[in-house]
Amino acid sequence: MTTTDPLVRAALGARAHAHCPYSGFAVGCAVLAADGTVVTGANVENASFTLGLCAERVAVFAAVTRGIRSIERIAIVTDADHPVYPCGACRQILYEFAPDAALVLATTKGREATCTVRDLLPHPFGAADFAPPAPRDAKDRG
Repeated sequence: MTTTDPLVRAALGARAHAHCPYSGFAVGCAVLAADGTVVTGANVENASFTLGLCAERVAVFAAVTRGIRSIERIAIVTDADHPVYPCGACRQILYEFAPDAALVLATTKGREATCTVRDLLPHPFGAADFAPPAPRDAKDRG
């Protein structure tokens, strides 16, 4: 892969650490925080398939556990023939933590696509969708 984009290169490096013995589909992800910090993640599979995590969630959760709350850009790298977009679960997580982030979807063959998280999830479910708590009567407090 030839790219001058440091975030895509970080995602490519993260991809080398993927644990994907079942699918063989290695994915690397790198997120760029507003303060310039780059955090990476790779997909991690498990024999109990639903317990694995995609690279996007690994990277975002790693950033969040480091106290990062503002993600500006995300790069995702696979070895597919075409850029691969995040799954539905990852789209929801990306919206929750990086709704305005730009995405670069790249392949090891040098193909790229760009979009935003909002492009991926045009009708998102988020914190604003929760109804405010009902006011409690004074006699209920206690």
